[in-house]
Amino acid sequence: MKKLIPYTFIALLFFSGRVYASQKPDPKGTGFEKKAAALLKKQILAEAAWAMQQKPITVTASSSARSAGGKHDFFSEADYFWPDPQNPNGPYINRDGLTNPDNFLDHRKAMVRFSKIIGALASAYKITGDEKYVQAAVKHFQAWFINAETLMNPNLLFAQAVKGRFTGRNYGIIDTIHLMEVAQGAYVMQKAKAFDPNTARGVKKWFADYTLWLNTSKPGIQEKTVKNNHATCWAMQVASFAKLCGDENMLDSLRNRYKTILLPGQMETDGSFPLEMARTKPYGYSIFNLDAMTMLCQILSSPKDNLWNFETADGKSIKKGINYLYPFIADKGKWTLKPDVMYWNNWPVAQPFLLFGAVEFNQFSWYQTWAKLDHQPQVEEVIRNLPIRNPLIWL
Repeated sequence: MKKLIPYTFIALLFFSGRVYASQKPDPKGTGFEKKAAALLKKQILAEAAWAMQQKPITVTASSSARSAGGKHDFFSEADYFWPDPQNPNGPYINRDGLTNPDNFLDHRKAMVRFSKIIGALASAYKITGDEKYVQAAVKHFQAWFINAETLMNPNLLFAQAVKGRFTGRNYGIIDTIHLMEVAQGAYVMQKAKAFDPNTARGVKKWFADYTLWLNTSKPGIQEKTVKNNHATCWAMQVASFAKLCGDENMLDSLRNRYKTILLPGQMETDGSFPLEMARTKPYGYSIFNLDAMTMLCQILSSPKDNLWNFETADGKSIKKGINYLYPFIADKGKWTLKPDVMYWNNWPVAQPFLLFGAVEFNQFSWYQTWAKLDHQPQVEEVIRNLPIRNPLIWL
């Protein structure tokens, strides 16, 4: 009987739901990674099945007479600019937070579609190991980055133009946040046999060229030095592209930028982002900027330089940012400012900062909230401001 006691005791603990070994804190929240994979598997495979059927559509498939660029140039128009009622045919005027539905959106939609396709295929490849997903992705990589007839030029000179005012603006650089999951998809799939070396080299060359443009062009430098979420998103993009290209010098410079400029310059000591809170959509912009800051920590952190644990002299940190915003995500009714002028009812969705923060800091409540939120938003404006929709490829 003595030999049975330990096993009986273990069985009692198991069936009572108390597995005491799991009481030990999981320093990296790997349990949440497994839970997330199980939760998303059905969705991922369904989206990958859709992606397998899609043919490439690049910027060369459509054009706008209002674009000052050519066939291979990405073109978009500034969201919050409208015709002037006093001068209908004159230069557009600004209405902050209110999106003009008559803007040219084809290129932006094509890029979002591209990110959906590659994100889905890379996620399915990661959880199944089946190279058919890589084979399908290669066609899209070639169309966007290599094929002379259909490729996109590696610059954003004509993004977020304003009729009668600007043929393009530095603020348009935020449009390519949707290339982040394309770059990460390539990173995840690059060692597959189906990812031929010529395509891999071509994709990396395109992203290296674009990263150079982002760091040396007038619009790129302007965007880099903006004070709000645009600067965060500039750094977030460059981080993901530099990671694919193995550009360690660039990654080091971005770690330094996060610690000395972005975090201290944008976060208040309570964890809020004052420049986002001052906008007409403070809730959505606060979420957006926190997601971007979180992704910087996720992409850039290394064993030698862990941004997750970095704290400024006055106590600003990514954890403080998540702790500040989390109560308003868990219960939107607690939000203390006016509702956003548009899309108030569409936020939050399954925000990346909840999952990555939960994994890093082993916070069950953050994971639980993320798991309950919408993982397949359909509203275009939400998707536009949610570049990370395939979290498994980042874990």
